[in-house]
Formats: sequence, structure tokens, C-alpha cells
Amino acid sequence: MRAIRPFLIPVALALAAQAPVVRAAPSDPAAARIETFDRALIDTMKAGPALGAMGRYRKLIPAVAEAFDLPVMTRFAVGPAWATMSESDRQALIRAFTRLTIASYAHNFDRFGGEKFEIDSMVQSRGADKIVRCRLTTSDGKTVNLLYRMHAAAGGWKIVDVYYDAISQLTTRRSDFAAPLASGGAKSLLAHLAATSDKLLQ
Repeated sequence: MRAIRPFLIPVALALAAQAPVVRAAPSDPAAARIETFDRALIDTMKAGPALGAMGRYRKLIPAVAEAFDLPVMTRFAVGPAWATMSESDRQALIRAFTRLTIASYAHNFDRFGGEKFEIDSMVQSRGADKIVRCRLTTSDGKTVNLLYRMHAAAGGWKIVDVYYDAISQLTTRRSDFAAPLASGGAKSLLAHLAATSDKLLQ
């Protein structure tokens, strides 16, 4: 596993090789969604070097689509400019944002090194949302605190933001997208997303 970079990835992962994911609040559907995603990440990591970047990307497509509400995340990350964009530009940005999300996982979670991922048993409700707290213990013994904000969507509970040691992914994304949007609107942002994804998948 590569060093976790909050400006590149939405969430951290995995688990010790001989142990199952810690089942905190297994009856809660939001926590269960995170657990399922973790298992997909683990499987991909264990086969990571053999699969290569594009192989990991293809393997993670269904897991990311199931776990994240990517259209909602794209709209929030783009910010106010979304309201003035054409529907074709919006759909193109959703596809590009989705590719970037998957590419980030494929790049950063490239091999398994004994990490341990634990889900907090206390799943909180904040209005219509749920908050699932997690802890990642890395292969060198460091601890990373993660918080998933989730909402009910078609297909069940889905992630709409991830906080990496209290840093919001969507806030970071919006900051990263601001300059391309200011310089050339949707077209410029699409080029930025494509170039970033291409680099991650090299």
C-alpha cells in the first residue's frame, strides 16, 4: 500500500492477512456497506502486483460504484458552477470523477502489507445521514482515523464524503477543481481530471 494522500484518495483500507474485517455493528446497513467495500479492497490488494494498475482499476469498478454516490459527490466537488453547466457537461464530469476515484484506489492500494481496518461499533445518525467511523492501522503501526458520511440512495446506503484525519475529501476536491474551473469551465476541469487519472494509472 502506498502512503495515503488525502488529496488523491477518498478512503483508506484493509486488514490483517489472517483476520477478518472487524465486524462493528454488523446489523447496521451503513457499516455493512463499508465492510463490503473493505473486503473488495483487500482482495484487490492481495492480487495487486500481479494485476497491475489497470487490472486493479477494472477489479475495483463495481466495488466503488456500489459504495459511493458518485453523482452527488461530483456535484458537491464542482460546487456552484454545477448549476450553470449543461446536462452533457455534468454527465461527462460524473464519468471523469468516477474514473479519478477508481484510479486513485488502484494507484494507492497496490499491494497488501498487513494493514488492519476496524469499523467503530457506534454508527451515528446526523439528520438523514449516518456517520461510520473507522481506524486504519498501517503496516508500520501508525493509526489513521477515518469518518464516512453516508446517505440513503438507490441501492442502499452510500458514501458521500470521507474525512481523512478530519480533512474532508469533498472540500479538498473542490479546492483542487477551482483553478481549472476558473480558467476554462467544464472543459478545463475535464482535461484536468483526465490528466490526473492517466498519471495515476501509469
